[in-house]
Amino acid sequence: METRPRKLIDQVRDILRVKHYSYRTEESYVYWIRRYILFDQKRHPREMGGAELEAFLTHLAVEENVAASTQNQALSAVLFLYREVLKQDLGIQIESVRAKRSRYW
Repeated sequence: METRPRKLIDQVRDILRVKHYSYRTEESYVYWIRRYILFDQKRHPREMGGAELEAFLTHLAVEENVAASTQNQALSAVLFLYREVLKQDLGIQIESVRAKRSRYW
């Protein structure tokens, strides 16, 4: 009897729980990881890398005009996916267009 590989999102949730991340962080990270995967036509993150992450972050800043903190949250979620779940170091310097910080900051 062959077992199917565990879904990537289930693996993300399991690792977040083992590391005692809050439920809100779990929901946020899962949301951003899904958005990242959908942004690149549902390719598996193992097939993607720094260039795709950069394009995603740039899209958030330029097309969606997200706040800097939102972009940072998306970056943290995707980096968590690569480092903790896929055990893959992107080994990149993020050069994407960064969202502008709030003028009240």
